[in-house]
Amino acid sequence: LATQTKAEEDELENVVNWSGTHACSVHVKTPETRHEAIQIVAEHASRNERIRPVGGALSPNGLAFAEDGSSLINLALLDKVLNVDVENRTVTVEAGCRVEQVLEALEPHNLTLENLASIAAQQVGGFVGAGAHGTGACLPPVDEHVLEMTVATPGQGVVTKKRGDADFHAFPCSLGLLGVTLTLTLRCVPKHLLRERTQVLTRQEVIQRHAELIQDNRHVRFMWIPFADAVVVVSNNPTVDGVLGAGQGYEPRHDMEYRLEPFRSLLKDVSGDDGEGLGFAELRDALLAVKPLDLEHVKKINRAEAEFWRRSQGTHVGDSSTKLNFECGGQQWVNECCFPAGTRSAPDGKDMRYMLRLLDIIESEGIPAPAPIEQRWTAGSSSLLSPARSTTEDALFSWVGIIMYLPSDDERVRKSIGDAFRQYKGRCESDLWPVYGALEHWAKVEGDARVQER
Repeated sequence: LATQTKAEEDELENVVNWSGTHACSVHVKTPETRHEAIQIVAEHASRNERIRPVGGALSPNGLAFAEDGSSLINLALLDKVLNVDVENRTVTVEAGCRVEQVLEALEPHNLTLENLASIAAQQVGGFVGAGAHGTGACLPPVDEHVLEMTVATPGQGVVTKKRGDADFHAFPCSLGLLGVTLTLTLRCVPKHLLRERTQVLTRQEVIQRHAELIQDNRHVRFMWIPFADAVVVVSNNPTVDGVLGAGQGYEPRHDMEYRLEPFRSLLKDVSGDDGEGLGFAELRDALLAVKPLDLEHVKKINRAEAEFWRRSQGTHVGDSSTKLNFECGGQQWVNECCFPAGTRSAPDGKDMRYMLRLLDIIESEGIPAPAPIEQRWTAGSSSLLSPARSTTEDALFSWVGIIMYLPSDDERVRKSIGDAFRQYKGRCESDLWPVYGALEHWAKVEGDARVQER
């Protein structure tokens, strides 16, 4: 820091989130050492100035962004894996370390993280601080995996909090409110293979088998497809040693060319281009780019997606670190809420009723909602700010995410999609959330006056 000139310190940077939907023009501090990070926090505290920690700016809502002209601190250069304790199955990392780096460091020790979110590029500080979650009725959000953390606070200097401390539960999922996280110790599990099964069920079949599917699978997610009686069910379970190895399983009967044919045929019909060389998510974006808000067009795309998944049914075995990450698509508007759904031993069915009502709103009112609407489950979290906060031992929470993709660079088109998404989300907010006690995922809360929409 001492080598920075005054002009460099005053220079503003334009920071944009991954989806290109939010931005801020701010001073970005990037410390190279732990001491520098502590000093930056202390200096801002002494001037009574706010500073917010930011990672990869992956949050769809620009969660870490601040008012123009203010300051962010990015710990990207504090990204070391400090210790792997094989005997106690823990890993200690600097907060700027990316999840994928942690997985790589654990691999030689035959360890891995218990659960993962959909992508692995997050810095661990944000991964934990925003309350990220994977899926699995017996698995809590990732903040519950933290055993110890060290935080540079504005009022008490550097503090270390351990699970069991009276105020520990205020710290893991804390959005940077209490300070800048410097290091975290996470619990690990033995490295393992997962057998992934992809199947397509009707809505009625999913409702009938709902309890069985979430109770009997370690990880399971549903992908509901509006305007098609198809629910893609993706489950992952540990394999039995010696029975199935990596790369084995019962592959889909069809090759990728045949599986993608419904997308390519539709794209040829509407644009004259068959999308040769494009993958699944790229083809969906190419189709949506033609008429992103045309209801009949979106229906055709969703039905093509349902057929793609029918042709993709099968099983495959791979490392848990690859099976728990998945394709999220391109730039997008997305919202996700979380609500209680009974207990793992006695699901109350609210998760199914929520989805049926949501689909009824979409299909009866003609909302051009693309696929999928993703539904996942977790156990509860002891973190005070977690949307899945609970003290019930086998509490069950359902997470539902809605989406509209941004397949165009045309600002007018992007604005029209953003406007349509806000109306779509507004129907959830007014008609569903109060009824089901739903709270938004912190990384998806919109309407923050600090953050510019683009």
